[in-house]
Amino acid sequence: MAVQRHAKGGIASAQIYSLVETAKLNGQEPYTWLRHVLERLPHAASVEDYEALLPWSCSPEIPL
Repeated sequence: MAVQRHAKGGIASAQIYSLVETAKLNGQEPYTWLRHVLERLPHAASVEDYEALLPWSCSPEIPL
């Protein structure tokens, strides 16, 4: 059971690291971009709304 919890933690960490590095590769400041996404994600209602939150779809100067 403990090994399974550690494996899930590793997967979650890898997913976050992937998001952070993808944001960097697309010219985003990771914290600013992730905050922007997390604030708007609950209001996304269509595929276009979700696509607009991807790092390559946002401008690097995301207003907070």
